Amino acid sequence: MSITLAELGETQLLDRLARFAPPGQLNDDTALLPPDSRALLVNTDVMVEGVHFSDATTAPADVGWRAAVANLSDLAASGSEQVEGITVGLVAPGSTSWWWVEQVYEGISEALERFGGTLLGGDCSTGNQRVLSISAFGRLGPLRLHRALARPGDLLMSSGPHGLSRLGLALLQDTALPTPLSLPPMLKKQAIRCHQRPWPRFDALQTLMACKPEQLPWRAGGTDSSDGLLAAVESLCRSSGCGAVLRREALPRADDWPCEERWDRWCLSGGEDFELVLSLPPEWAESWKRHQPESRCFGTITAETGRIIWNEDGALLQPSGFSHYR
Repeated sequence: MSITLAELGETQLLDRLARFAPPGQLNDDTALLPPDSRALLVNTDVMVEGVHFSDATTAPADVGWRAAVANLSDLAASGSEQVEGITVGLVAPGSTSWWWVEQVYEGISEALERFGGTLLGGDCSTGNQRVLSISAFGRLGPLRLHRALARPGDLLMSSGPHGLSRLGLALLQDTALPTPLSLPPMLKKQAIRCHQRPWPRFDALQTLMACKPEQLPWRAGGTDSSDGLLAAVESLCRSSGCGAVLRREALPRADDWPCEERWDRWCLSGGEDFELVLSLPPEWAESWKRHQPESRCFGTITAETGRIIWNEDGALLQPSGFSHYR
């Protein structure tokens, strides 16, 4: 049986965690980032056991991957062209096995090896439940994506389909689907993979920057859909003082996704899809659509502040998505 954190003690725990960082990186309480002319983007996300993950649905390596990717997705959705690294705050009961912690950090390392950056440092403490708090640091490229930069007339774009992570969670928990259907095995497999191993869309960001029409300024509204597609649109509209019209027939659904109203709710509000949700000038949106095959145009930004409606009947969409305190 694996040794527990209580048996290891803090010093031995830190010694073991040091192998996940560059040599000597964890020998001090601070990390030194080299000077760079580019602005530094910083964000922090927390993953809490029982809220964001559980042993029933998420292997510890997947917990680490998802925790890292949640932060890296925010960097991608802000225009980061280079990941500098992350810090990790770990809280866990003393009865937690070293194996679980080791696997979590293996997952974190896998994500950093794939998308860039290093483990810069962090902290650890005992607590009643397992918590991961990660801060990520990235360098800003030529495009500063921001929620406050949407403008009336922009097209609403998604870098990929939505609802898959929510479906994957339901399949892993063996809970009810929106309607009782026999789903294709490939859709089930895709959904579980999207829930356990989400992908920060640095690839879509690179395509977006490469395909910008030369005559247009570097202006685009952007966020990611960690809390759901509709929540992402709401945040763009709220920050920019705009509204939106969504096209139900154009929602970014996965292949073989059921076209039913109850399934559309998961597409709109399932959460944890980590796709880019952008507000782009029409010419740029069309260019991105040609160069980014999975991208979808699903609506338009309007001047009606705070009003988000369906195009076919003008019905108001009610706020929805993940809420930390509901």
